Amino acid sequence: MRRAVKIILAGGVIIAIGIAGMRWWTQMREDGDSDIVRLYGNIDMRDAQLAFNEQERVAEVLVEEGDRVEAGQVLARLHTDRMNAAYREAEAQFAAQQEVLNRLQAGTRPQEIAQARAEVAAAQVRVGNAQRSFERIRKTASAGASSEQALDNARSQLETDTAQLRIREKALQLAVEGPRPEDIAEARNRLAAGKAALDLLDIRLADMVLKSPAPGVVRSRILEPGEMADPSRPALTLALTDPKWVRAYVPEPDLGRIRPGMSARVISDSFPERPFDGWVGFISPEAEFTPKAVETTDLRTKLVYEVRVYLHDPQDELRLGMPVSVFVARNPAAGGNPTRTTAQPATFESRERWRRILP
Repeated sequence: MRRAVKIILAGGVIIAIGIAGMRWWTQMREDGDSDIVRLYGNIDMRDAQLAFNEQERVAEVLVEEGDRVEAGQVLARLHTDRMNAAYREAEAQFAAQQEVLNRLQAGTRPQEIAQARAEVAAAQVRVGNAQRSFERIRKTASAGASSEQALDNARSQLETDTAQLRIREKALQLAVEGPRPEDIAEARNRLAAGKAALDLLDIRLADMVLKSPAPGVVRSRILEPGEMADPSRPALTLALTDPKWVRAYVPEPDLGRIRPGMSARVISDSFPERPFDGWVGFISPEAEFTPKAVETTDLRTKLVYEVRVYLHDPQDELRLGMPVSVFVARNPAAGGNPTRTTAQPATFESRERWRRILP
């Protein structure tokens, strides 16, 4: 009986030692990877709704859905007949105003000055003749040989010719001085206004061509040739392939183990042998409940926070919505607080550890 009790006690001790050993081994394994957080999420990217900045009919659409485009590539065009006509009109008005400014800056032509001088000389001759006539009639009128009316007429003619002489002299002075500075400034400003109108039409003509703002993939072709484009109506939807990120959710107990700047590895089922390098770029400041409407004590640990893990995909192999696994590692070199959360931190500090952890 005692022997059986000893055997049972010995077996119990062995089992207890085994359990303690298993717990110790598990704890050691967890401690070795305590800075690794595993998340699950999907590939996400931004969409750009591309619209024309002018209201006109679509002339042609040069891309199809699924086409890969580069930054600056022409995607679609509008009809430009009306805009081209307006441009030619503004161009002609600008050229006419340029000639007006050139004429004012050149001043009065020598021939015009010579003509003004000749008119002054002719006016002087008329004044001299009127002066002599007036003197003769004044002498004869005093002797009674001429009437008072004739004398008045001679005086009026002299005064008229004298006034005409002064007019011709002022005209000669204006011709010699040339255009007023204010007139030249006005013509220059009108020319600048014409140039601004041309520049605006250049911009509007450029807006008749829809270009890709960044590399991406055409997701939707909304407008077709012949339809009316409008700034409020997108013509194409472009999926921006750079940057890409994983939209994942970290449980509340693991929230303190990650921070922006940490290194990450992204594993896709399509490329299990080839992990993608990434880094934590965003952690949501607001929690979400699972389920959202329940806040019982048991479910408080179900709080999750949205995390964006930016990654490199130079070959553009990851697609929108693709499920992936994310392994986040503490990276002292990254500092955990980069000035730009989307900046790439340092690489993983231990390649061997990642080979052991990753599937």
